[in-house]
Amino acid sequence: MEQNPHVNRRHLRRFLSLLVFIVGVAPARSAWALGHLAQTPSPAPAEFKFPDTPAGRQLQAWLAAFDSGDRATLQAFAAKNMAANTPPDFADQTLQVRNEVGGFNFQKIEESSEVRLVALARTRTSGEGVRVIIEVEATEPHRIASIQLQPAELGPPEKQLTEAATAREQPSFRQFTAWLAAFNSGDREKYRQFLESNFPSRVKSLNEDMNFRARTGGFELRKLEQGSATQLAGLIQERDSDQFARFTLEVETIWPHHIVSLGLMAIARPAGFEIPRLTETQALAAVKALLEKNTATGQFSGAVLVAKSGRVIFSGAYGMADREKKIPNTLDTRFRIGSMNKMFTSVSILQLAEAGKINLGDPVGKYITDYPNQEIATQVTVDQLLTHTGGTGDIFGPEFDAHRKELRTLNDYVALYGKRGPEFEPGTQWRYSNYGMLLLGVVIERVTGQSYYDYVQEHVYRPAGMTLSGSQPEDEPVPGRAVGYMRSEATGAWVPNTGTLPYRGTSAGGGYSTVGDFYRFAYALLGHRLLSVASTDLLITGKVDARGGRYAYGFEDMRDANGNGYVGHGGGAPGMNGALKIYPKSSYVIVVLSNLDPPAAQQISDFLDNRLPR
Repeated sequence: MEQNPHVNRRHLRRFLSLLVFIVGVAPARSAWALGHLAQTPSPAPAEFKFPDTPAGRQLQAWLAAFDSGDRATLQAFAAKNMAANTPPDFADQTLQVRNEVGGFNFQKIEESSEVRLVALARTRTSGEGVRVIIEVEATEPHRIASIQLQPAELGPPEKQLTEAATAREQPSFRQFTAWLAAFNSGDREKYRQFLESNFPSRVKSLNEDMNFRARTGGFELRKLEQGSATQLAGLIQERDSDQFARFTLEVETIWPHHIVSLGLMAIARPAGFEIPRLTETQALAAVKALLEKNTATGQFSGAVLVAKSGRVIFSGAYGMADREKKIPNTLDTRFRIGSMNKMFTSVSILQLAEAGKINLGDPVGKYITDYPNQEIATQVTVDQLLTHTGGTGDIFGPEFDAHRKELRTLNDYVALYGKRGPEFEPGTQWRYSNYGMLLLGVVIERVTGQSYYDYVQEHVYRPAGMTLSGSQPEDEPVPGRAVGYMRSEATGAWVPNTGTLPYRGTSAGGGYSTVGDFYRFAYALLGHRLLSVASTDLLITGKVDARGGRYAYGFEDMRDANGNGYVGHGGGAPGMNGALKIYPKSSYVIVVLSNLDPPAAQQISDFLDNRLPR
């Protein structure tokens, strides 16, 4: 099974929303592995014809330019056929969508007039549905006023529907349902016996699968998409979350039809399975019930806070902070926060930029003058470190494990990793880099003459009113700090995560905080008590496509064109998980912190994100 707990969320929808050219308006815009299984695209119906109207003719002209894949052709088309205030990056955005979807095969007309046309199509790369809406000006030469592409539910191509109808009679379906029953049982011995008899190549991964079962609660089959005697594909949903996945299964051609492979790829929630928005009261009642259920089943331990317009509307603490001493979690329990600390680092950098002490476009070597690798020192900018586009790599792996207790200062990390060159040409890719964020902490120390920890305490925690946050070393006692618990790979039991912890949190992540302190941080940010209005907007506005949304400066920007959605960051490592979601438009704030493995907190924050009113 293919699993990756770090990535989530939108795929085709994200790229389609890049291409929303409404004149005068900016374009619009989970768990395991982000991915999607390519489907066989269906050809355009033979009888399909574009209407002979100004809107129909302009759509055909746009499609010809779109299919060319040529920037100059698109620019020439825009100059001739688009309204005067078309966005200047029209050609670049169109090419980005063209490279993603491959083109369109049109299926039917939904609406047609002289100046407006709405048509349904399938993408050529995946066969997914798209609604194309074009509006043209009423007078000659009928320039295009807007083009919009929206995801549309067309259902699977006809061939898939036919296959799905017969799939339940096939060996592939019988093996899948038998696997699902054994996996969902959570019974280790029952699942082991199933694997030995039906999926022998998977027996060596028994422990991994049982831990995966504990994280997901199992799956429900939601839809069959295609199937034959030996292959099956469809949609499943986690029992304990809103997360969907597409599964693919293959069995041997001869009896007893052993399973050859089973792949699970997390996908954005498919059209047709939308979650209805609830009232605020309903959403809070629903999350309270979920928290009580997950606590009772051992899937949640931590604290939750929800606020609206600066007022706390829900809060609660669940489970145990210390199981051995039987100390319960409270709203003031200090939880390790992992990568959520990146937000404090990024705020600090922008404060120094605002004060004229840092130029975001400068190479890192201007501030870390003795940096060992000259490629990094001269080519990677502060801006690129903030957006994970510098190619500076990670810190976790065999080297970290070997030197974990020796890495006591930020400079110790530079001494260990500083000779490495960039993993790719800086500025050309997005790749999550804990080491890049750590270097920003070193920049803060070099520019201010303070330790990173003292700077954050004085310039972030104190003005925000965060009195219970910090990064004291792990060997120093911290009142109220929860013990983190991770699942043992061998037994599945919860064990302390002590053996995985660094000596001390860094500018890349670590330290500890409370739900109340994050609530205060969020509203200090929204209230511009940490940064000016302009610098706050610069901080949280997405810069590069990443994780199904946009990555800003140490913040994920998951907002749409109307401003709905959140900015914030999560954190996760063995025995810790957290999420902060700040909704600038609606003024909601969601904070969830847990002393259990991911996705304990993420499931709760995502549940609220999908249900609270906008």
